[in-house]
Amino acid sequence: MVRFWPMCATAVVAGLLLGGLTSGQALADGSGSATLDAARARGQVVCGISGQVAGFSLPDSQGVMRGLDADTCRAITAAALGDANKLKFVPTTAQNRFTALQSGEVDLLSRSTTWTLSREGNLGLMFAWVNYYDGTGFLVKKASGVKSVKEMDGASICVQPGTSTELAITDYYRLNKMKFTPILIQELAEVQGAFLSGRCDAYSTDASALATFRFSQGAKADDLILLPDIISKEPLGVMVRKGDDKWFDIARWTFAAMIVAEEKGITQENVDTFLTSTDPDIRRLLGVEGEMGKALGLDPKFAYNVIKAVGNLGEMWDRNITPMGVPRGINNIWTKGGLQYAPPMR
Repeated sequence: MVRFWPMCATAVVAGLLLGGLTSGQALADGSGSATLDAARARGQVVCGISGQVAGFSLPDSQGVMRGLDADTCRAITAAALGDANKLKFVPTTAQNRFTALQSGEVDLLSRSTTWTLSREGNLGLMFAWVNYYDGTGFLVKKASGVKSVKEMDGASICVQPGTSTELAITDYYRLNKMKFTPILIQELAEVQGAFLSGRCDAYSTDASALATFRFSQGAKADDLILLPDIISKEPLGVMVRKGDDKWFDIARWTFAAMIVAEEKGITQENVDTFLTSTDPDIRRLLGVEGEMGKALGLDPKFAYNVIKAVGNLGEMWDRNITPMGVPRGINNIWTKGGLQYAPPMR
């Protein structure tokens, strides 16, 4: 079973020491990645997550971490070490997540974190890929009959003040020459309670958070509707430290491999049957020919290991996000009208 640990003072000190190693160059006889060499030496990849969000990272009844972010960690671990179970989850908060990665407390951050210029430009960190294209959304009660934000002219909307959500709503209504009444409440639980009690017509924040909140309502979830409208850009992705380009490559090409697998119809269940394929793209993907793995300092079958462990990108979505009632939409692969598009693996 994959285990997970909270951050502690001892771990932070150890992380600071590790951060000093991984921010520099890998040893001459290593993989070309200090982070990968450190993970191999300890026998684990350490992944920073939230650990509290259904659909993204939350322990199940057996204590096993489940969700899109958790499976993202497993996929990168399978690529790096050949075994998705050689993984330690470290729950982080919105306040300490970047410090955990900067210090070396974690090897990567997979925590529903939005890719922005300021974060990538100021923190010494960078985004390897987007695993969830999110944005500001709206939750309404089914009984309202509302099907679109365009039907909510004059509506009251519960939102936390000082957030990007508040600005996104203001901009949207201004652009569409509509009016709304903001119900500004600081505490998240109070915002959600106000919406459920009928104090406002809609509740707005990131669509992924709305889906999680709706899911948390259990049998009453069907009383709530997550509107299809997304009115801002919130690309949530995987972060790594700057200065270890090979580790960045591994994280990036793990996602590319899962996208190509979905394009080709390769799944966790049928991947073995494709090992004898005559399709050159599939043969390179699965390590039957070519040196794709070698270029990353990995096993030739790194992508095979990823698919065998977690499946293709669509399987990861269906396992974790579909149960929350969220349509895949722009998170689909490009051949199905979405934004997930992989560069050629050759």
